[in-house]
Amino acid sequence: MSDEYATVDGGPAGSLAHRVPDLGALELLLAVARLGSLGAAARELGITQPAASSRVRSMERQLGVALVDRSPRGSRLTDAGALVTDWARRVVEAAAAFDAGARALRDRRDSRLRVAASMTIAEYLLPGWLLALHAERPDTAVSLLAGNSAKVAELLLADEADLGFVEGVAVPAGLDSTVIARDRLIVVTAPSHPWARRRRPLTPEELAATPLILRERGSGTRQVLHTALGGLARPLIELSSTTAVKASAVSGAGPSVLSELAVGEELAMRRLVSIPVEGVSLRRDLRAVWPTGHRPTGPARELLTLTRA
Repeated sequence: MSDEYATVDGGPAGSLAHRVPDLGALELLLAVARLGSLGAAARELGITQPAASSRVRSMERQLGVALVDRSPRGSRLTDAGALVTDWARRVVEAAAAFDAGARALRDRRDSRLRVAASMTIAEYLLPGWLLALHAERPDTAVSLLAGNSAKVAELLLADEADLGFVEGVAVPAGLDSTVIARDRLIVVTAPSHPWARRRRPLTPEELAATPLILRERGSGTRQVLHTALGGLARPLIELSSTTAVKASAVSGAGPSVLSELAVGEELAMRRLVSIPVEGVSLRRDLRAVWPTGHRPTGPARELLTLTRA
């Protein structure tokens, strides 16, 4: 063997990545064997002839053997080159099978998206986001599971959802998150309630002392109110959906605390009245969540991007 093709230490060392030519080099060698010309092979692969020549020389140095004889009439494989080409063909075929398998996995992943969302987000924000996602990915089937923030965390941690949305004060344990929007809770009553005729805002003490129509424990809305009032919120009725809470408030059953997103129509039509409160913050972050260390991919990542738009 000539010094030109001698290996650095006279024998194999290190990982396969250092000893085996990359796929691009092997594809080039196969193209030279098939076309009989380094220039034609370079054109087929979309690279320049000097780049192709450099890649062949690099492969020859890496393997320690001459692979191609170059002449004005074209390029011919050496005996060693013909043998390496046969091996290269098997490697490239295996890589093509690997690529096909990986694409099949991506296609299977991208064919569905399981979303879990707390009630306010599920009812008032997600429909628009999912319509936008459908425009970009019409072949992706989306399933939506709505529940409170605790239920969303449970579904994600059990691998029964790919992406979640919650409204609570803190991020549930075991999940990573990003803020996608901000919301405000407001106190509402039916127009017939005495609070609707008040001339001054409610105090936190008055709100805490009054039985309220509330979402169940574990909901993001309940968590925010609980934190704002120091754990002193008193339930008059506990209901498991925003729609049910709103209907009860409209009926005159009592005051409630709901997302501003949820009561826009009722306020505009005077079926509910917003009651000012001073001395307490009822603002909250709306978050996208996913299991810690598993950043959303595929349709879940696209949906996350759409929420920020």
